[in-house]
Amino acid sequence: MKDASAYAFLVDQLRDGLPGTRPVDKPRELVSASWQRSLAASVDPEHGLPPVVYAENDVPDLRADHPLASVMPSLRAMLVSIADQAEHIMLITDAAGHLLWREGNAKVRKQADKVLLTEGTRWTEEAIGTNAMGTALAVDGPVMIHATEHLVRRYHPWTCAAAPVHDPDTGALLGVIDITGPMSTMHPSTLALVSAAAQLAESQLQTRMNSRNERFRLRNMRHLSGLSGKPGALVSPTGRVVAVESCDGLPSRVDVGDEKGTLWLPDGREGFLEPLAEGFLLRIAPGLSHRRPQLLTLPFLGADDTRALLDGREIPLTLRHAEILALLALHPKGMTAEQLALVLYGESGNPVTARAEIHRLRTQLGASAISTKPYRLEAEVDADFINVRKPLRERRVRDAVALWRGPLLPRSNAPGVQTEREQTLTQLRRLVLERRDLDALYSFVRATPDQEALEVLAWGMPLADPRHAWVQSQLRQCIADE
Repeated sequence: MKDASAYAFLVDQLRDGLPGTRPVDKPRELVSASWQRSLAASVDPEHGLPPVVYAENDVPDLRADHPLASVMPSLRAMLVSIADQAEHIMLITDAAGHLLWREGNAKVRKQADKVLLTEGTRWTEEAIGTNAMGTALAVDGPVMIHATEHLVRRYHPWTCAAAPVHDPDTGALLGVIDITGPMSTMHPSTLALVSAAAQLAESQLQTRMNSRNERFRLRNMRHLSGLSGKPGALVSPTGRVVAVESCDGLPSRVDVGDEKGTLWLPDGREGFLEPLAEGFLLRIAPGLSHRRPQLLTLPFLGADDTRALLDGREIPLTLRHAEILALLALHPKGMTAEQLALVLYGESGNPVTARAEIHRLRTQLGASAISTKPYRLEAEVDADFINVRKPLRERRVRDAVALWRGPLLPRSNAPGVQTEREQTLTQLRRLVLERRDLDALYSFVRATPDQEALEVLAWGMPLADPRHAWVQSQLRQCIADE
């Protein structure tokens, strides 16, 4: 492995421990996964620097156009004075990891200049390796990165904590709020502080959204009244239902993406969208139409780049949202927030956090795709990790490996996902080794390198088989990696 020496060096650095702490045997799982993603992106641990994407004079315009600009006064009041006194700086990025705001202690800002911790640079894991801002973006959750946990060596003197901020209307990731400073001045409560700041930002954005919706409602009630008692609604540009007329059972959000202006409601009614200056007037046809449920396709076997398809429309997903969809698909009768939190986070899971993630996911997919009380998928589900179960159960080895693309969500640490992943892999591995079907074995190891399966192939496959050289190469690699 090209980066093995760099990775070993970093493991050794962390094993030595931080000053005043006992040595540890291995990096935190969060950090280890981040290092692997960063090294896969060819980040240089010895000499890496963040790319300068925007010139200094471009940054003010980027700030002005960013949704977090409206909550900056509150963030300054909450964080900057604390950061200044504690020899920290406050950093805020956009969703792509571009650093747009940097405020706080003057001495620390000067130190930050020397390592390009400046506005206009990009701080994703792919650009500069493990760091709180980039890793918070990658996992879509609060993160604290200590000293030598940073992938790039020049950032070992720094410790940082970051939390993501989401649009309360659409659920989209807007960016992260970060507190960074010298390792010696960072307090363990800093992560809780930035998490609270992110919640404050989302709360204020929610208040502003509610005000916009109310203004939209007041200015456009005449259109709703013009329906003369027929069912309809006022809908914001993002699909949020703001006001209704003679219409029961309307979801809080509808899909406004259809260019033809038509949509289907969960109860089977057809709707028609008429553009207004600030949103839409939704007219609802009388009576019910028979429409099949939406088709939700979940191609999660071997998936590093998580996405779903909803009636053929591709929907990019965070790893957390992919985990939730996988778990709901595995529990078709539904789960409470407490049950979901347990299989998603383990014993320390918080139902409040699970509810917040479901809210964001329903915003992204549409409220009709996931029902509540309990949380349950209402769409028809086509999931490769479920489809593989039937041929496995019936011991049809070739049909099973034909569906196999690799383990379920290999980057996931969610206990419920890990259990399903390990059970399916164990069953499939046992079946292909028992059957000794060379074609099935070959298909299996192409998706999931396995030394024993490769040894069986190497012994049983004719030398003239064009696949034999690849099998021997993979077997040597497995032996070398032991």
